[in-house]
Order: sequence, then C-alpha cells, then structure tokens
Amino acid sequence: MGGTLILVLVFLVLLSKAIYVLREYERGVVFRLGRLAGVKGPGFVLILPFIDRLVRVDLRIVAMDVPPQDVITKDNVSVKVNAVVYYRVFAPDKAIVEVQDFAYATSQLSQTTLRSVIGAAELDELLSAREKINQELQAILDRATDSWGIKVSAVEVKHVDLPEQMQRAIAKQAEAERERRAKVIHAEGELQASEKLSAAAKVLATEPTSVQLRFLQTLSEIAIEKNSTIIFPVPIDIIEHFMGKRGSGGA
Repeated sequence: MGGTLILVLVFLVLLSKAIYVLREYERGVVFRLGRLAGVKGPGFVLILPFIDRLVRVDLRIVAMDVPPQDVITKDNVSVKVNAVVYYRVFAPDKAIVEVQDFAYATSQLSQTTLRSVIGAAELDELLSAREKINQELQAILDRATDSWGIKVSAVEVKHVDLPEQMQRAIAKQAEAERERRAKVIHAEGELQASEKLSAAAKVLATEPTSVQLRFLQTLSEIAIEKNSTIIFPVPIDIIEHFMGKRGSGGA
C-alpha cells in the first residue's frame, strides 16, 4: 500500500512537471538538455520532465516608465526629462536567448537613448517639436531591440522640468510675443482704416452733393444723441449751394 502511494505521488509530480497550460497571450520557450527546442503554445503543452525546461514569455504590450533623466540640451540648458516606452515581444526565442533580461536591457537602453537624443536637441525644439523627438526615440530603440525579438511601438516624452529662472525667461518671451502680435494687429487695422478713408475721400471729392448729405446726416445723429444746443460751423460751399438753388428758382 505504501509503495503504491509513493508511485502515485511520483506520477503526480512528473505530471505537474510535464503539463503546462499557456494563455492566448503567452508562449513557452522550451529548452531540451540546455538546447533550444522551439516555441510552444498557446493552450495545452506537454514536455519531458527533468529533460525539458519551459520559460513563459508574455506577448502583450508593456508600458515601461523611463525614470527622470538630468540632461543638458544643445543650447546648454539643464532639464529633467522622463518618458514612457511601449514595447512587446514578437520573437520569444530571441528574447530569451539573445539577451539575459530583455525588460531590464530595454529599460537601460531607453534611458541612455533618451539622454543622447535630448542632449542633441535645443530647448525650443524640445518644447515645440515633441512629436519629432518621440519618433526619433522610437526609431532608435526599435532598431536596437530588433535583434532581441522586441518591437518598440511608441515612445512618449511625458514631462520636461525646467529650472525656475528658465521658466521666468520663457514667460517673459511669451508675453513679449503677445505684445508684438497685438501691436502688429493694431497697425494693420490702422492701415486698413486709412485705406478705406482715403477711398471714401476720393468718392466724396468727386460728388459735392454727397458731402452735403454726409453733413446733414451728422447733424441728425448729433441731434438725436444730445438734448442741448449745438453750434456747428457750416461750410461756405454748402451755403453757396443753397443760395444758388434759390437764385435759380427766383429766376
């Protein structure tokens, strides 16, 4: 009875070492006596106990935070930058065989690449051309990790911390830029108004009657807005116009 129980226990142990169930997003890299025997999964996987060894590899996209890095930009500004890297394993056998710890290796490579790319860019480019820097980081990391069986799908620079003095300088620059735009817009408005007034003056100069009508319209507007006596100089040419009309009527 005791021997049978021992045999059953040994069988259960061997069975637990031989049977694996891999999820849809998992693959198993199998080593047979130390040599790569292939990639298995997903689903039910059966291996030889004590001869084969199976290493699970997750194929899902991993979002890895890159710790803040102290970097000096090309124009000698000290900044602190962090980022996030999105990658996934597309060749499980390479990820296990070609590099000792692919997650740690990708993290270290991301930090050094972030420092080198940011150090080659100027501060204005870092603040305004963020998408360009992200694409450059992604391309460099993807080329470097391709031999490891890793695909870097995206890199995003999250925060750029500037020194307090530089923040004040950027705020002054932005304020000066807004004032410049306001003055330009005001000057353009004055130019357009002067052009319209000049065109109106030319039209009025060719039609004396329109000047008289404009004068009368102004008197009407003032009379509506103000309930007081207004002394308004009347141009002599308007009086002569009415006197001429009266004289021609008398004739």
